Amino acid sequence: MSEFDQKTVTHPDDASQEANVKDAAARAGGIWTELGPTLAFIVIYNVMLRFPEEGLFSSENALFWATGVLIVATAAVIGMKLIRKQRIPPFLLVSSSLIGVFGVLGIAFHSKLLLFLKPTIINLMFAGAIFGGLAVGRNIWKMLFNELFHLPDYAWRVLAIRWGLYFIAMAIWNIVVWQAFGEAAWANWKMGNIVIGFVFAMANAPYTLKHMQTQSDER
Repeated sequence: MSEFDQKTVTHPDDASQEANVKDAAARAGGIWTELGPTLAFIVIYNVMLRFPEEGLFSSENALFWATGVLIVATAAVIGMKLIRKQRIPPFLLVSSSLIGVFGVLGIAFHSKLLLFLKPTIINLMFAGAIFGGLAVGRNIWKMLFNELFHLPDYAWRVLAIRWGLYFIAMAIWNIVVWQAFGEAAWANWKMGNIVIGFVFAMANAPYTLKHMQTQSDER
């Protein structure tokens, strides 16, 4: 093999790993785009708290205005990805749709209770979909992320159970924050929930990588 060939020929596994690294880097760079709606929610909420207590633009309506901005910003993120012809992760699409539906209902009925319960309802829906799917032999978690990771079925099942329990825990946690600390703390803690989700995902990364490597070795 010539020196030129030695430089240009790449082992398939190396090419795959390089592609995965590039994909991960691209996702890391785009994380702030997806965090944007949450940051917008928190900023608008705190700005509106400085307004008078009565009227359309009032501190009493801060949660509704912030929710409206969250919905618009989330839609803008999806729209921007479509314009750029970027792939929209199924999980982002589903979660954004649920946020939009329950957010619009909360604003339409002027119900803070519905807005407070929205994260709990959504998390329980995800948990129900995961465990309900497993009960009938369909792994929803694998269906959502199979394009990103190639894992054996038993590993997908373990991850699905872990994430199902995570969504249940977050559903309960949402109620705890709302009831124990009040509206302002609940609204500002949304970024904290993102951090918890990120930490949980990182905690599951070693298990995922372990079984990706095992599958590669089996080939």
